[in-house]
Amino acid sequence: MAQVYDLAVVGGGVIGLAHAYVAAKAGKRVVLIERDVRANGASIRNFGFITVTGQERGDSWRLARRTRDIWADIAARAGLPVEHRGMYLTARSSEAIAVIEAFLATEMGEGCRLLAPAEFRGLANGLGGPDLLGALHSPHEIRLESRDVIPLLTRWLVEVMGVTILSETVCFSATPPRLATSRGVVEAGAVVVCPGDDFVTLYPEAIAGFGAGFGLRRCRLSMLRLGDPGWRLPGALMSDLGLVRYRGYGALPQARALEAKLRAEQPRHFDNGVHLIVTQSADGSLVVGDSHHYDHLPGPFAPASAEEDILDEYARATGQAPPPVLERWTGVYAVSDDRTYLVDTPEPGVRLVIVTSGTGASTGMALAERVIGDLFNLTLGEDA
Repeated sequence: MAQVYDLAVVGGGVIGLAHAYVAAKAGKRVVLIERDVRANGASIRNFGFITVTGQERGDSWRLARRTRDIWADIAARAGLPVEHRGMYLTARSSEAIAVIEAFLATEMGEGCRLLAPAEFRGLANGLGGPDLLGALHSPHEIRLESRDVIPLLTRWLVEVMGVTILSETVCFSATPPRLATSRGVVEAGAVVVCPGDDFVTLYPEAIAGFGAGFGLRRCRLSMLRLGDPGWRLPGALMSDLGLVRYRGYGALPQARALEAKLRAEQPRHFDNGVHLIVTQSADGSLVVGDSHHYDHLPGPFAPASAEEDILDEYARATGQAPPPVLERWTGVYAVSDDRTYLVDTPEPGVRLVIVTSGTGASTGMALAERVIGDLFNLTLGEDA
């Protein structure tokens, strides 16, 4: 007799894995259905940077704090390597310093501080251009190598948590208790659909409604891996452009003057949606990005100017020429005009979950606790 599962999760990216983990941890029998041989989309084409500081104030910031704690616990239990901890955001103007000071005065600034240029340079091997005025330090972030950690987490869910994985399997309909797939019928009492930027395979009418109501579309990003620069970062590195892009900073009134200044001085960076994140891998190489271009279907053709602007911002923030480019890639994820995630109940026993802000790794674990708790009437996470 075929096994009957408590939960079927459709989608093997980071959001699907989060729901599978939370449900399995709660004692549920879980099957995860993934159309490819392994996760190959946005979940592995990113920094692996679990970002708390700068997330949108309120719900998203709280989700990120809880998600960071869950990742730290999983990393310890599953042996997932944490490449580095904390974040440094360099500021090159008085307007940027004003945004940082305003941020530190909010509840989101707890545990963070503004470093003087000399202190930052001492921690960061002398990095920082000649116009460095200070740096925001946050101790809250952790960074994992996503291209390695997503497969490792998937294997751990199978071997330790008892999750069944059906890879290279397409789910044609997700109505419980019988899901129609390319491998036959799968029986499950409840379903969570995590489609990423696939808006047409399951529940296209509901997703189209999201598009009409919430401006749902796609974002294409460009990223790079650079050679080992010969020094080690003390944590992830960001710069002024992040203060107007990340909503936790950018929604502050002080960010308006900074945005006007940066738009006047770096107009092409804004046209390419560039802001800077630099993280370092175990082999010393740097993952650097990124740019953002929006459309209902972004083309596969990334402009060379985006890469040039990313590397230009790297040079401005570090005060050094960038090392050679070892790899370059693009990724695509779902975005919404006015919210960071969407959760819908298209039919009884089904939840449709789309993170619409590029923050899946940073908020998805805590979001999964909410969804699984609601679906099975459980008290999970910080409410437990």
